[in-house]
Amino acid sequence: MTDYLPPRVWTWDTESGGKFASINRPIAGPTHDKDLPVGKHPFQLYSLATPNGVKVTVLFEELLELGHSDAEYDAWIIDISKGDQFSSGYVAANPNSKIPVLMDHTTTPPTRIFESGSILLYLAERFGAFLPQTPRARTEAMNWLFWQMGSAPYLGGGFGHFYAYAPTKMAYPIDRFAMETKRQMDVLNRHLADHAFMAGEDYSIADMAIWPWYGALAKGLLYEAGEFLSVHEYSHVVRWADTIAARPAVARGRRVNRVWGDAASQLAERHDAHDLEPKP
Repeated sequence: MTDYLPPRVWTWDTESGGKFASINRPIAGPTHDKDLPVGKHPFQLYSLATPNGVKVTVLFEELLELGHSDAEYDAWIIDISKGDQFSSGYVAANPNSKIPVLMDHTTTPPTRIFESGSILLYLAERFGAFLPQTPRARTEAMNWLFWQMGSAPYLGGGFGHFYAYAPTKMAYPIDRFAMETKRQMDVLNRHLADHAFMAGEDYSIADMAIWPWYGALAKGLLYEAGEFLSVHEYSHVVRWADTIAARPAVARGRRVNRVWGDAASQLAERHDAHDLEPKP
């Protein structure tokens, strides 16, 4: 491997390579004019079934299963490989051009909510569900929600990028981020040794935030890196991950806006609860 000598002034190399090179750029703002579609339900979600997207669809499905019929939603797919996140409509909803983004049409004008953690908190507070009410337990849920938001970039953009997507495999970044990912798994494992869920005995949005990243990793569903990271060593994380994976709403939420993998696991868009029913 040749050492990289940074130039005095960095310039954007659009030929940098990598699976997602075409969607990354050093500037913000829209690249084309296109309005976001709007369906019939109060909540309009624009997303993709990446871990950050799964957080929100799982919460919606959990709310509906709990009986909150007014949590019905349309889930529109945002194909980040085609630059959908850079449309004028999407940038107006989320100036950061990342998925997911939610529009709440029960307010006038509609309220935009971007950043997955903000969406989880908004919906949990809106429906009074999956967020502990006592100050101590609520704070614990917030501790872990914000832990996930700060930690996952090391797993996703760090380890995941260099291990699975970088055009050239390099030992230093893979080893560096593998070490940090395993440290984070150990943080979770030690905590879950004494707790059923992240905030205590009750399932909450903290679990919904962490599970699509670290739970999926523990179950071998993320980057196919389970063996490489010896995820079986984190037995308490595996127990917790299995418990959450068994929830019907989680299984449904994982399918929404998913366009890869086994055909039975895919549902490009969701506009009605019947869309998730098994096909005859």
